[in-house]
Amino acid sequence: MKKIKNFISLTIIGLLLVGVSFFLGMNKMKSDLQPEISSSLISNKILSAKELITIKYQYTNMGQFENQSYFYGWKVPFTRKRFIVTYDGTINAGVDLENLDIKIDGKNINIKVPKSKILAHEIDEKSIKVFDEENSIFNPIKIDDYKDFSKDQKEKMEKDAIKKGLLKEADEKTKATIEDLLNTYELLKDFKITVTN
Repeated sequence: MKKIKNFISLTIIGLLLVGVSFFLGMNKMKSDLQPEISSSLISNKILSAKELITIKYQYTNMGQFENQSYFYGWKVPFTRKRFIVTYDGTINAGVDLENLDIKIDGKNINIKVPKSKILAHEIDEKSIKVFDEENSIFNPIKIDDYKDFSKDQKEKMEKDAIKKGLLKEADEKTKATIEDLLNTYELLKDFKITVTN
């Protein structure tokens, strides 16, 4: 009878040890399967949403080009050329996400993103309408006139967009998007995420 009790006790202890070992092994395997939180893991997660972190500023503008030949400060007659153009354009502003500075300190993740800049600026060629074109046989309108005009107009519109707060808005959107993106990532649910410029 005593032998049977000892056998049952040893069996129960053995089963408990097997159960505890199994449980600990499963927890270890589960933690081994979870990727380590590193700056490259976070960086890759952010880079996957690169297109989201861009602001598109669309506009319609009208501009005037005028040119006349001068001779010693005097306007040369019949050399005036000019045109008025309307067109639509799109300015894309955002952040170069390749230059993120990510620091992990315990359960705190600090991400410093560069300041926003203009990434692209396109004028829709189909939207261009030319009005009031005045040409001169002595000073004809050339393709370079249109190219120079387009370049000047782009610079003017970019300055105007920046003055209206385009880059500040892009900075705020970038920070909010990165925070929202990382807060939905299950592995980071216990971390405090701070994004700054």
